[in-house]
Amino acid sequence: MLPPPESPLAADRLIRIVRDRFKHVPDTRTEPTISLRDALLSGFALFFLKSPSLLAFERERTTNTFNLQALFGLKQIPCDTHMRTILDDIDPRLLRPAFTDLFRHLQRGKYLERFVSFRGPDLLASDGTTHFSSDKIHGPRCLQKRSRNGVVSYHHRMLGMALVHPDFREVVPLCPEPIIQQDGTTKGDGERSASARALKDFRREHPKRPVIIVEDALRAEGPHVRILKPHRIPLILSVKPGKQTHLFAPMNQADEDRRQADDGVREPMAQDLGAQMDQAEQDGRVQVLTLVDPDGTVHHDRWLTDAALNKTYADERVGMLDYWELGARDVRHFRCITDLELTAGTVSDVARGGRARWRIENETFNTLKNRDYAFEHNFGHGRNHLATVFALLMMLAFLVDQAQQIGDGLFQALWAKMGSKRRLWKKVQSLFECFHFPSFRQLYETLLNFQKMPHPNTS
Repeated sequence: MLPPPESPLAADRLIRIVRDRFKHVPDTRTEPTISLRDALLSGFALFFLKSPSLLAFERERTTNTFNLQALFGLKQIPCDTHMRTILDDIDPRLLRPAFTDLFRHLQRGKYLERFVSFRGPDLLASDGTTHFSSDKIHGPRCLQKRSRNGVVSYHHRMLGMALVHPDFREVVPLCPEPIIQQDGTTKGDGERSASARALKDFRREHPKRPVIIVEDALRAEGPHVRILKPHRIPLILSVKPGKQTHLFAPMNQADEDRRQADDGVREPMAQDLGAQMDQAEQDGRVQVLTLVDPDGTVHHDRWLTDAALNKTYADERVGMLDYWELGARDVRHFRCITDLELTAGTVSDVARGGRARWRIENETFNTLKNRDYAFEHNFGHGRNHLATVFALLMMLAFLVDQAQQIGDGLFQALWAKMGSKRRLWKKVQSLFECFHFPSFRQLYETLLNFQKMPHPNTS
């Protein structure tokens, strides 16, 4: 099979971008024996090759030095202990430019145009996830959780953000924002604070890029809605009656009085969203649209405009949308709030955009946890930043993989031939262990035309 021409999103080009960025990460060590660049590249290679553990990668270091040096541009490869020691002291924020460089490479090549939806803006999905948890191993940056029986568990979380589209499986992850114990505080960090930092960084790096944020029901709260406004980011937030008591059940008066005392203002009381929708329907102010597909699937939308978010944040005005999909075998119900205009011409797009939120769960976190990346495996906790640095390097490798999937014809042809990415990764690992390759392109071409095998690596 004749391989496709080299793409700007070929693995070798993308790895070169990462390698060039790592050269600029400042190294504060005195007289290092292995460069910081090589330590970071080795950590990146660990996840790009889908090594299940540092022990497995250590075997690669000793038996496949040629491929590691040739394919990743490594000069010296640290042992597992040395790698942990070096990476533990790296500020995770120094890895953010590597994500930005790859994002801009995708942008310059116009590969991100396919993610444009809802009449212009991208959909930016955001959610938090845990990547380390232990009852014994812990450090000063661990979040803590105490169970009812008094047992303390330790964990690390991060806020993930990615460009998504309702019609595509691919996502474009941005640099995750760590949710950790912050310096000089006694209270653990939270998703709201992490989101505020992440959005500030996003707007600094992409001041003109229009996005609509799509998030789960936990973000459907007044303080978070107010965080979005200075960044000019509209929202579509999922809500679930019965779980969001701040939206669908009134606060008790003691809680309300305490909030008003803290805020120093007296806000008008407002009904919860569910009650507002019911009252508006009785008053004839709810709008309805029903469409039927050729296959008989019924799409039913019901929406209310200019509702109060809740009685605590009555000045935050939102639209509320109920969407039902009635198929031959099942009925799906989706509810969201949004500050976008809801009309007969927009409600279908809003519903599709809101449901695309699941891409951050299914195509991002689920892939990292259950599809060979071993996201929740403890590659090393360290005393300072190691667990977080490993999580970011894994997400960086995932971004490179997603970029190949988006626009590299050779990778796409190889994936189609293998039938699944899990089988593709295994074949790559097998060839990597047995033969010498000067580039990933030659490795991929060998897999695509497996009858043309190179000479065995006998060294």
